[in-house]
Amino acid sequence: MNLLPSRAAMERAFQERDASFDGLFVTAVKTTGIFCRPSCSARKPRVENCEYFATVKEAMFSGYRACKRCDPLSANGRPPDWVARLLERVDAVGGERLKAADLADLGVEPARARRWFQKNHGMTFSAFCRARRLGRALGALRAGGTIDEAALGHGYESHSGFREAFSRQFGDAPGRARSSDCITTALIESPLGPVLVGAVDAGICLLEFTDRRMIEAQVEALRRRLGKSLVPGAHPLLNQLEAELVEYFTGTRREFAVPLVAPGTEFQERVWSELRRIPYGQTISYEDLANRADRPGAQRAVGTANGMNRIAIVIPCHRVVNKGGGLGGYGGGVWRKRLLLNLEQGHPPGREPSER
Repeated sequence: MNLLPSRAAMERAFQERDASFDGLFVTAVKTTGIFCRPSCSARKPRVENCEYFATVKEAMFSGYRACKRCDPLSANGRPPDWVARLLERVDAVGGERLKAADLADLGVEPARARRWFQKNHGMTFSAFCRARRLGRALGALRAGGTIDEAALGHGYESHSGFREAFSRQFGDAPGRARSSDCITTALIESPLGPVLVGAVDAGICLLEFTDRRMIEAQVEALRRRLGKSLVPGAHPLLNQLEAELVEYFTGTRREFAVPLVAPGTEFQERVWSELRRIPYGQTISYEDLANRADRPGAQRAVGTANGMNRIAIVIPCHRVVNKGGGLGGYGGGVWRKRLLLNLEQGHPPGREPSER
């Protein structure tokens, strides 16, 4: 799915140095071989010398290097200001629906909101708001509230409308929801860019860089495996994960304590279990991993299982490298793999070195 804004919108944003588009695309300049954030303060090139990419990874794989002035590799995961304003409004209005006119009052184009939320949360802005409302209604029911309180307190005008929306989202009637569980999702900042995280009551089940091409397929696979809906919101395990990630990136944590839920095929789960046995600061080869998973010679198969890992960093698939010493592949980008390995050798994340 192409989530890029229109070329005209990107050209305008880049020429006007519109920081609200940072994170939605990068601009690569053919004549210099450099790519920049939309907000870059450098002198702007001719329009015909520009091409646009949805992610840093795509620009790097196309042979471009990062601009030293705007440093597009130093993503910290913070949403643009307009997204922060929008999220504040969503929280403030509670169960009320935000319409196009409401977004216009905030200076936000509905199409831009749809693209940003699709890219970073795996759902449109409308779906995000709907899931948020239903998630809060579920929380109210699980806290002992009545169906009346859950429905009328979260923007539903009738019981039948609430029941229909609730059953469609969670696959169960509201009256049986007190024992229901969902996948609570959120965005967490990291020195390597924003990550989409998810938790069920039993543990963390998702941690993916938002610019990963496979993220939509990974989210859908997780939804099918667990048979649960994704609902943006807050969860104690997500708070624990965020705290542990901060400690990891500052070099004070070597092992994660947060519980995990990582369903897959029998072979995938065996591989992921072996990944968690690789000590901090060490690496093994794909051949070694195949042997440890009782599949000698199956380097390609374990590489595929690595790529299907939905809990990056905590299940450390970045610690598997080529036998000859090369980094090998990484779903979040080889540059991130190098930075994670450097971190575990005592070097904090910094500017991305050139690709090998």
